[in-house]
This record gives sequence, C-alpha cells and structure tokens, in this order.
Amino acid sequence: MDDYEVLAEELSKLDDKWRDLEERVAEVERVNARLEEAALTTARALGEVSHLWDAVYEAMRRERVEDEIYSERDRDAARERRSESAD
Repeated sequence: MDDYEVLAEELSKLDDKWRDLEERVAEVERVNARLEEAALTTARALGEVSHLWDAVYEAMRRERVEDEIYSERDRDAARERRSESAD
C-alpha cells in the first residue's frame, strides 16, 4: 500500500470521526436548549410559588394584627365595664 493510500484511509477515518463529533455537538446543543427552556419554566414557577407564599404570609400578618386589635377592644370594653360598675 502506498503512502497516499494510507493517508487517504486515515483522512477518511478522520472525516467519519469529524461527522460523528458534529452530530454529538448538535445533539448537545439541542439538549442544552431544552434544559434552558426547562430552567426558565422552573424559574417562572418558583416565582409564582414565592408570590403565593408572600400572599399567605401577608394574610397571616393581617390576621395577627386584627387579633391584636380585637384583643385591645375586648380589654378596653372590659375596663370600661369595670369602671362603670365601680362608679
């Protein structure tokens, strides 16, 4: 076998390897695009969950404030009754 035939075979093998590598890179790019899309979807969903938890905490805070207001009203009413009965 002549040198040019050996060289031609090696180049042919390299060409096959190069095509295989290009296919793999293309597949990696497709997978990467899907992963990026999934990451964006996840980020949006986490944002929505965070917003809902903020609403829950705000409702709990409001309830606690309302409970304190009602407790103060009850205490004030009890004091007023006591002062009226003491008179």
